[in-house]
Amino acid sequence: MAGQVWSVSTSGGYMYADNLSRQLRMAVQPIVKFRQFCDVKDAAHQGLNRGDTFHWNVYSDVATQGTTLTETSTIPETSFTISQGTMTITEAGNSVPWTGKLDDLSEQPVAEVVRKVLKTDAKKAFDNLAATQFDAAKLRVVPTAGTSTTALTLTTNGVCAINNNVALQKEHVKLIVDTMKERNIPAYTGDDYYAIAWPSTWRTLKDNLEDIKQYIDQGFQMIMNGEIGRYDGVRFVEQTHKAKASIGTATSAWTNGKSDWAVFFGEDTVAEAVAVPEEIRGKIPGDFGRDRGIAWYYLGGFGIVHTQAAQSRIVIWDSAA
Repeated sequence: MAGQVWSVSTSGGYMYADNLSRQLRMAVQPIVKFRQFCDVKDAAHQGLNRGDTFHWNVYSDVATQGTTLTETSTIPETSFTISQGTMTITEAGNSVPWTGKLDDLSEQPVAEVVRKVLKTDAKKAFDNLAATQFDAAKLRVVPTAGTSTTALTLTTNGVCAINNNVALQKEHVKLIVDTMKERNIPAYTGDDYYAIAWPSTWRTLKDNLEDIKQYIDQGFQMIMNGEIGRYDGVRFVEQTHKAKASIGTATSAWTNGKSDWAVFFGEDTVAEAVAVPEEIRGKIPGDFGRDRGIAWYYLGGFGIVHTQAAQSRIVIWDSAA
C-alpha cells in the first residue's frame, strides 16, 4: 500500500518517540495567489446536475456606430456578434492512506496530520489550475530591443520573440499601464489593475519606490492576500508557488537573469465553475479496519474568459528565453 506505514520511520515510525514534541511542524509552503483573482460569482450557478460544460457569451460592439440624423433620413440599422466561451468540468483530488497499525501506535494524531498536508496540497493544485489559464493570455510585452525603459514591444499571439535583458522598473510599469488603458482593459477594482510576480521580480521596482506601501494606511478597503503596495494604478502581489519560467514563453530561467514573468490584469480574466466545492473525504476502512485514508475532492473547472487578443484582460511581462 502506498501511503503512511508504521514500519518505515519516515512514513510513520517517527510519529512515536519516548519524548516526542506535541507540536505539529509542517514543511515550509509557497505563497499561492492566483486562484483568489478568479471570477467564481459568474459560474456559481453551475452546481450539481448541470452537465460537464460551462458556457458564457461575449457580445461585441455594434458593427456600425450611430450618428446624427436629418429630418427626413431613416435611423440606420446595424448588428453585433456573439462569441461563446466554454470550459470543461473535471474532477480533481488526492489522498493519503495509512495503516491501522500506524493509527494505533502513533503518539501524534495521524488523521489531523494528513488533513493538514492534504489541505496544503489542494491549495497548490488549485493555484496551478488558475495560473495555467492566466498564462493562456495572448498579450505579451517585453522592453523594445530587450533593454529599453522608454518603449515596449507588444505581441498578440501569446508568444514573446525578444530576450528580456532588464529588471522590471517603474518606467516599465507606466508603459504597461498605458498599454492596458489604451486597449480599454477594465480595472480590477476601482481604478486599479493587479499584478502578480516573484518577490525578486518586484525588487528593483520596490527599490525605486521606497514608499510603495504608503497607500495601505490611506484606507483601501480590499487588500488582497499577498498584496505589497500600489503604484500608478497597479496593486502588486507577491507569490512563490509558480516557478520562475513556469509562466510565459521561456521554458527555463531567463537567459539574462535580470527579471522574470509578471502577470498584469484587470477584471473578467479567468472564471472558475464549481459543481462540487473542494472537501475532505474519509475512506471507508478496508481489510477489516486495517487500512484507512483521507482525500480531498473537487468537481469544477477553470477557464480564461477572453481568448481573443482584442478582448484580452491580461498582459504578461515576458521573455523569449
